[in-house]
Amino acid sequence: MTIRLTLLCAAAPTERDPRFGGDTQLDAKALEQARRVAGLLPAADAVLSAPSRRCRQTAEIVAREDAVTVEPALRGMDMGSWQGLTPDEVATNDAVGLGSWMSDPEAAPHGGESVAQLCRRTAAWLDSLPDDTGRALAIVEQDVARAALLHAIGAPEPSFWRIDVPPLSFFQLTSKSGRWNLRIVAATGGRHTSQ
Repeated sequence: MTIRLTLLCAAAPTERDPRFGGDTQLDAKALEQARRVAGLLPAADAVLSAPSRRCRQTAEIVAREDAVTVEPALRGMDMGSWQGLTPDEVATNDAVGLGSWMSDPEAAPHGGESVAQLCRRTAAWLDSLPDDTGRALAIVEQDVARAALLHAIGAPEPSFWRIDVPPLSFFQLTSKSGRWNLRIVAATGGRHTSQ
């Protein structure tokens, strides 16, 4: 059986104050944007969410009546001592560490998780999905979406920083017999059904 996994990057507050590992409440505008995207998503037999508040809020909107399962393996990267800091604050206080983290996938100068560790964790979760998963929707953080894309297409970990995943963007991964593929999903103006 083919697994059809749609990954949706969670909504983000419209008045953004980006912080490493920040998990803020979604505002009314972000919630409305999520409602508009909900009608474009492929049908799903199961809805999964990363544990963050913004992922859970997004999942509650896009899942409609479907039950949402919180999946701890989909959590965003552990940012260690950088948790809650802005990129500018980290650049000012730990420029060498930030440069190392962004250029070496194995580096974790913040004492949290490295890009490579996140990629391995995400790949392990993807590869553990049972063959009878069917159609699933997972609402995830941007870093998890990047890691999943890398695994699906076999791209090297340094490519992590070359993928932009805006809030409420989505893509589909398909797997048959353990081989993942990236499937570009066409937005048709109504609920999309995959073939």
